[in-house]
Amino acid sequence: MVKLTLCVSILFNFQSSIFNSVKAQDIHFSMLDLDPLLFNPAYSGFFDGVGRFGVIYRNQWASVSTPFQTISATAELSLTRSKRNHNGLSIGAWVSNDRAGQLNYGSTSASAILSYFQALGDGEHLVSLGVEGGVGQVGFNVEDIDLADGTESFVREKALYPTLGVGAAWFWQIHDELYTKAGLSVRNINEPDISYLGLSDTRLSRRWNAYARAEWRFHPQWSVLPVVGFQMQKEFSELVYGADLKWYFNERPRNYLAFSAGLLGRHGDALSVNLAVEWTSWIFGLSYDANLSTLAEASHTLGAFEIGVIYKIGKKDGIRRGALPCPII
Repeated sequence: MVKLTLCVSILFNFQSSIFNSVKAQDIHFSMLDLDPLLFNPAYSGFFDGVGRFGVIYRNQWASVSTPFQTISATAELSLTRSKRNHNGLSIGAWVSNDRAGQLNYGSTSASAILSYFQALGDGEHLVSLGVEGGVGQVGFNVEDIDLADGTESFVREKALYPTLGVGAAWFWQIHDELYTKAGLSVRNINEPDISYLGLSDTRLSRRWNAYARAEWRFHPQWSVLPVVGFQMQKEFSELVYGADLKWYFNERPRNYLAFSAGLLGRHGDALSVNLAVEWTSWIFGLSYDANLSTLAEASHTLGAFEIGVIYKIGKKDGIRRGALPCPII
């Protein structure tokens, strides 16, 4: 049977102002599918099996200064799910750490997620809701800072804060050869205080995330996966777009093997080359960003590289895509 797979992704990554005149880039990854919980808590639990675990690492701008290094880990467990996957409840969690610059400025965040999905009609449509709550911490080395005003001092080297987020997603299995999904989420609903001077005048702005994907399988063994994304926090925004090509080499469940490669552009910033291998319950990803921004001359166009892995447990054998709602892939 000829299958189709088309992918459109809208994803928000953002850059945030951290305190006073100092600005820092919030964590983001070019391999969009290897850390979905960072985009939308409503995507927790959408996988074939009872558990999914992932790790992804990014190293950026090593040729310009002390590199930006980011690592994130996720874990998800399916609590309940109907036999035909028409509804289900899952829990998830993610933790991330980001370090940058000579001041070793960094952030550490962790969140717990609860999500529920429900099929509509005959199961072609499905909606999902997710909520998350967690804590974050930002900090730096005070001894490496010279203050212009000698009377000023930092009340604290680190700021610890709570954070809340919600997300919603919609899935549509058009037919066996085509599915699409879209989602919207917002992080930092409570806009927590992250001031170092004890003035309570610096807050972490809400982060709006949008995501949409579709997959079109135009040949029994080939898929094309276009992607577009956008995310925003306060006055900072990011637009990404591109396409992947996927080759299903072997679809027997016990020997499943597929390869994908694609290009992802981050508007006015970088061009990313993404590679992935799916083997049985594993997904391995590798990405490289070539810098196209105003830093290109200093960085010699060297940007960032990423490496990531996902593992699923309890994967079922002999499941056809057409028997499932679109997110269970």
